[in-house]
Amino acid sequence: MASSKEYMEFILDQLSDLPDITYRAMMGEYVIYYRDKVVAGIYDDRFLIKPTKSAVAILPDAPMEIPYPGGRPMIMVDDIENRELLGDLFNAIYADLPAPKTKNARVS
Repeated sequence: MASSKEYMEFILDQLSDLPDITYRAMMGEYVIYYRDKVVAGIYDDRFLIKPTKSAVAILPDAPMEIPYPGGRPMIMVDDIENRELLGDLFNAIYADLPAPKTKNARVS
């Protein structure tokens, strides 16, 4: 089952206080970037975030879910209406993740 565009738009609205939120549609699902780092996704209308150390500390009792067959477990966020929580999560995850890889330009 693919995620609905309406659910994705609701999540993006909830994240609208954060700068530089972007997304990419992938096979009926959505990957969410924060300042060029992948931090979350929408899979089967479930909002899942990367299980970094800080994210687990903020949501210690949150269920882990598999986003798609063969995918690594991610934290399911149930309290999607809590903008402050979402902001805290995204900032914590961002700080935990390595810098995005730069794409090397080809020299001919």
